[in-house]
Amino acid sequence: MIDKPRDYCGIFGIQNHPDAALLTYYGLHALQHRGQESAGIVTSYFDEDKERWIMPAHRDFGLVLNVFDDQNIFKRELQGRAAIGHNRYSTTGAAKNPANIQPFRVHYHEGNIAIGHNGNLANAKQLRDRFRQEGVLFQSTSDTELILHLISHSPKKTQIEQVLDALDQIEGAYSLMMLTDDKLIAVRDPNGFRPLALGKVDGSYCVSSETCAFDIIDAEYIRDIEPGEVLVIDQNGGSDSEPESYHLDPEYGTDTSQCIFEFVYFSRPDSKIFGENVDKVRRNLGKYLAKEHPINEVIRNAPDDKKPIVISVPDSSNTAALGYVHENQKFGHECKFEIGLIRNHYVGRTFISPGQKSREQKVRTKFNTVKGVIEGRSVIIVDDSIVRGTTSRYLVNMIRQADPAEIHFLVSSPPIISPCYYGMDFPSPEELMANRFDRDIEEMAKEIGVDSLRYLSPDGLVNAVKEANISDHGYCTACFTENYPVPVNFGVEKEENEIV
Repeated sequence: MIDKPRDYCGIFGIQNHPDAALLTYYGLHALQHRGQESAGIVTSYFDEDKERWIMPAHRDFGLVLNVFDDQNIFKRELQGRAAIGHNRYSTTGAAKNPANIQPFRVHYHEGNIAIGHNGNLANAKQLRDRFRQEGVLFQSTSDTELILHLISHSPKKTQIEQVLDALDQIEGAYSLMMLTDDKLIAVRDPNGFRPLALGKVDGSYCVSSETCAFDIIDAEYIRDIEPGEVLVIDQNGGSDSEPESYHLDPEYGTDTSQCIFEFVYFSRPDSKIFGENVDKVRRNLGKYLAKEHPINEVIRNAPDDKKPIVISVPDSSNTAALGYVHENQKFGHECKFEIGLIRNHYVGRTFISPGQKSREQKVRTKFNTVKGVIEGRSVIIVDDSIVRGTTSRYLVNMIRQADPAEIHFLVSSPPIISPCYYGMDFPSPEELMANRFDRDIEEMAKEIGVDSLRYLSPDGLVNAVKEANISDHGYCTACFTENYPVPVNFGVEKEENEIV
């Protein structure tokens, strides 16, 4: 049981490029952190001999490097100048079903269409029930399939009109990549929950969940896909024509609600999302953490001859820890950043230590302490979030064994008190540490074994992000505040409403 929210999915697409499938492969590799259970690529091309459009696909369980380990796949199977790709993380019940591996592709009366989805549909249960009553058969347990059924059942005349009709009937969080015979379609929901960016490489348009995928293929970042925007790039995209842009009407007011947890944890620090660099925002989270909890108010028993040290839980909290140290030093509070925890990057998701069954052993395979740095020091641990508290407890126990003078734990986000229904997989409310201890900070500190525990406040989180971010859009903070911007059918079963 991982003591972090689980990544959802990453999507990438490119139109009118001779190496479309290969560039999509590189893009998915850069987005591997967003989903590690399966990967897939679909391409499109016109077969002159058969006089029809062909849409080949290659999908399988595993990491991108494993799924596409045969280079001949790109020459033999994935032909064409347009491609979309998908990295997948799913909920537990649906993970082992190969029918759920995306991108999905179907052939219907208007031609071929493939889709990759990052998000979660809030009205999936209602849509699924409706289709079942109409006798529709399902091939997967993913809510993504519902979008394809809505398109194929649409009474509209053109394919673009059918797509827009389908999008008008779905609710929740979604960034979509669709590939038709001759078009690449990128979609972001009206609330803008999930990031999606437009780029250009060798004169061809590409779209990605994060801009780190542009960097690996030397593409230029153009702009974000706007909340509610449907961007249509035809087969000449980038050379002879500009993309067509449509906009969806917001279902619940006009306020956007970008996922604030993207900045806290999910996105890579070298990415730009929601118009701003993730690294910059995370440093600002550390800055606000220092404003609310300056180190001189945290430390209790610092040795006279040794400065307090700040260590991060690598890798996602590194920049927040740097921001915390810099802000304290700016105001004359003595402390320094140290590498106190080393992360083993070669531990696979299915790593099993022979003869060991404990979760603590799994933590020890992933992290190790630098004892010479920690011994005799007042130690401030900075982490981005705490979910169940299990990993935090084991990490603190490891650090205790290095004989520090004291240990304090600072979190660059508020306590997580409620699940996410917009594309992140959190435990049930009862499993969240903040709920188990009724948000009693002192009891939570005892649970993980530290001398004190401090969180960034909800207001501090929002203010830190808004100060650092040039975007004027709003943010979703439901996992910290229980303020859900889009109504959700809370009775939905995970296996029938798969998070992707």
